[in-house]
Amino acid sequence: MNLFILLFVGIVLFGLVVMAINIYNGLVSLRNQLERAWSNIDVILKQRFDEIPQLIQVIEQYAGYESQLLKSLVNARANYGSARTVDEKIQASGAMSIALQGVAAIGEAYPELKANGNFVQLQTRVSQLENTIADRRETYNEAVANFNTRLDQFPDVFAARMLNYQRQTMFAVSEAERATPSLKMNLPKFGQGA
Repeated sequence: MNLFILLFVGIVLFGLVVMAINIYNGLVSLRNQLERAWSNIDVILKQRFDEIPQLIQVIEQYAGYESQLLKSLVNARANYGSARTVDEKIQASGAMSIALQGVAAIGEAYPELKANGNFVQLQTRVSQLENTIADRRETYNEAVANFNTRLDQFPDVFAARMLNYQRQTMFAVSEAERATPSLKMNLPKFGQGA
């Protein structure tokens, strides 16, 4: 009888160890997927960041074009460059997207600027990068949803707490980014509504 109890306790302990290993490995796998998805976005955000100075130079060649827009673009770029956390980068990216909407609007409003080959090429490149960001945002948000769901599930919640895993924020489009670009729009400063 003692052998039976000892065997039963051993099987239960073995099962608990296997379950703990599966939970740990699952959480680590989801965390790695989340980090990979963010890295894929971060690469494109960096490429967009690198295109902005050239775009600013082309716009500045046409004196008098929307100095407020240029300031907003420069500030958005600077804020993205100083962002360190994922949340800060998401917020700075939103501000940069808003400023880039203004660039598209001035391209439409000023035919001589729109006729500049460099401006058109840069605007096309930035537009392609924005589309890529949107595609990768979907993958990132799916990874965030999977990760956050797993952190809330029983019994994973206990392992997540022991590992100090925190819920992650979705990379959502702000209301300001949804607005139609306009030359008359007030571009928000970093940290306001983005």
